[in-house]
Amino acid sequence: MWRDRWFALSVISAALACLACLTPIAVLVLGAIGLGAWTGRLDLVLFPLLVGLVLLGVYRYRIIRRRTP
Repeated sequence: MWRDRWFALSVISAALACLACLTPIAVLVLGAIGLGAWTGRLDLVLFPLLVGLVLLGVYRYRIIRRRTP
């Protein structure tokens, strides 16, 4: 089967974005590097990023399935 790098990238990135949404590690890391003020706005960035990456993965999956007979 032909490997699609965009599909792999979207699946891995979506998993990482989901992990960042579900764990408070992002808050600890941002606080440690001095960006603790951004923690209140993480939802404004992570949720649209997660949705966009999932949509990219679905789109690329449909393209892969359309090419194979």
